[in-house]
Amino acid sequence: MDKENMTSKEKKYNTLIVVLSVVIPLVVAALFGVKIDVKLPVFLPPVYASINALTALVLVLAFIAIQNKKIKLHERLMKFAIVLSVLFLVMYVAYHMTSDSTKFGGEGLVKYFYYFILLTHILMSIAVIPFVLITYVRAITNNIERHKKIARVTFPLWLYVAVTGVIVYIMIAPYYV
Repeated sequence: MDKENMTSKEKKYNTLIVVLSVVIPLVVAALFGVKIDVKLPVFLPPVYASINALTALVLVLAFIAIQNKKIKLHERLMKFAIVLSVLFLVMYVAYHMTSDSTKFGGEGLVKYFYYFILLTHILMSIAVIPFVLITYVRAITNNIERHKKIARVTFPLWLYVAVTGVIVYIMIAPYYV
């Protein structure tokens, strides 16, 4: 398959990538303003923090798989990482629609560290959306050279989001009521 054809296959997805990259953060932000008076059967923050930890592990395993030329394993792990990220997002939104936000109670330098990690986590979680989608599209359209190129950026961004999500949870966990 020639490069022009692969690029045109990618272009079919561009509108969807742009729409999802804008709509997902806007919907999440809008849903934060919606409060539902429902008591969830389980306390979600440790669950979705665990999903973040599992996502980080899966990303690292996928990286190792591709380094060892285990392409099918890499592909399955990456699809699993996407599923985990969507599952995290659904649970995160559900929790925040049914519970009040928890205030961080730390003081001094730890407070600044927490807010730095939280802010960069939030910003990177928004920024990583188009990177993940573009990287995935380049893989499924078999544009492997371009896939590799953007994956070098996507992987550390996505890993940062997953790991900092766990750090944020660990730091705020003592303040949950």
